[in-house]
Amino acid sequence: MTKKQWAFSKNQMMTPRVEATDAAKKIIDQLREEHGELMFHQSGGCCDGSSPMCFPKGDLMINETDVYLGTIHDCAFYMSKDQFEYWKHTQLTVDITSGRGSSFSLEIPLGIRFVIKSRMYTEEEAKNLSPTRSGEP
Repeated sequence: MTKKQWAFSKNQMMTPRVEATDAAKKIIDQLREEHGELMFHQSGGCCDGSSPMCFPKGDLMINETDVYLGTIHDCAFYMSKDQFEYWKHTQLTVDITSGRGSSFSLEIPLGIRFVIKSRMYTEEEAKNLSPTRSGEP
């Protein structure tokens, strides 16, 4: 999905909080074929903890300290509340880069890793942000 595309929710055009590049979607498809349903989480921890990590759905326990931002390529995307406070004014785009990360994310054995690219919302986009919620949907 490009930055110009919108998600529809409750008959209103909403600005998505998180998106994925086509390259990331191809890797998600590859991982989904091998591991089944997937989910993403970005904790903001040390090392690669500030990178988005991909897990089989349900392998990471989500609770009230996590914020659900939406979905990317049919995968739920969560971020720790503390990290969300820093990033709440930006739209996140999940992409890939070459190089092996040091996390438990599913793409690491492929010699690549997911990364976040961000940009500030425009005033108009900020007025129509998709809603967030704590914990599991």
